[in-house]
Amino acid sequence: MKLINWLSIGLAAFTVVLTVVFFGWWVMKDRIAFGSEKFDQVKWMQAASTIEAECKRGDMAYDLQQHVLGVGAQRQAVAVLLGRPSYEDARSVEYDLGKCMHVYHGLLIYFDENNRLMNSRISSH
Repeated sequence: MKLINWLSIGLAAFTVVLTVVFFGWWVMKDRIAFGSEKFDQVKWMQAASTIEAECKRGDMAYDLQQHVLGVGAQRQAVAVLLGRPSYEDARSVEYDLGKCMHVYHGLLIYFDENNRLMNSRISSH
């Protein structure tokens, strides 16, 4: 009976540690996977047509999202900075980041009714 109690406590502790590690990684994954380079507009534009690199724009996505794209920026200014999007509708645009971490990713940018940037996120397909 004592052995079962110790095993139960050990399994519970392992589960808690595993949960903390997983959620810690999940919170930091954008910075870890997409934050290794500063945004470079020329490199961003050149990467649009590149097929050699799998994660062609992904390394710049976190810096772009956190330090370059500001809430309230005009949609036209974003288009001038980033070029033609891969997908576009009335309220959002998406830029292809490439195949990063074995999955295709995009940078989704959302605009309000006045065409001002509301928020952005890195999405997987």
